[in-house]
Amino acid sequence: MKLYDLEPSGNCYKARLFASLTNIPLELVAVDFLAGMHKQSPVIDLNPWGQVPVLEDGETVLRDSHAILVYLAQKYATPEWYGNSPEEQAEIQQWLSTSANEIQNGPGAARLVDKFGYELNKDATLVVADRILGLLESHLSNNDWLALDRPTIADCAVMPYVGLAWEGGIKLEDYPQIGQWIDRIKALPGFIPMSGLEYF
Repeated sequence: MKLYDLEPSGNCYKARLFASLTNIPLELVAVDFLAGMHKQSPVIDLNPWGQVPVLEDGETVLRDSHAILVYLAQKYATPEWYGNSPEEQAEIQQWLSTSANEIQNGPGAARLVDKFGYELNKDATLVVADRILGLLESHLSNNDWLALDRPTIADCAVMPYVGLAWEGGIKLEDYPQIGQWIDRIKALPGFIPMSGLEYF
């Protein structure tokens, strides 16, 4: 099973992290963005969007980090990571949607501006980040984990771009409950680091 991967990508890291936490073997295939490998074969053949991560598992090819998390959890991990019922899975799914929307467009987008020079409206990203990080801080003041009172793929989906928010100029020190949650994730057996997360 191959994961076409870019080390600084939080979306790629979500898949790497979950696979490590659950002892799922992945063959990492580094994609050189600067050389345009994401627009060349084999990546562009597998994913016409020209983005990573891409998971290739036999005949199954998936191009979205959250789809990859669901697939790996359902096919290769134990049920607690994605839930045992429609109710549990829906509770997790709402956090995957938060990751793809508010987290991506808030702290994730602010990081794209500061770290990678993307031409986005930085002020708008900070407005989104302030709101979602406040909501996340409030949720974590009463919960150790995002969903189901245990680690799930929801935590793997949301944590990377939150933990990397400082690279977008966001002070994570203002969110102590988020900091404690990140520490709990880092303490899980099988946790692997990513460049940038070690500073928080």
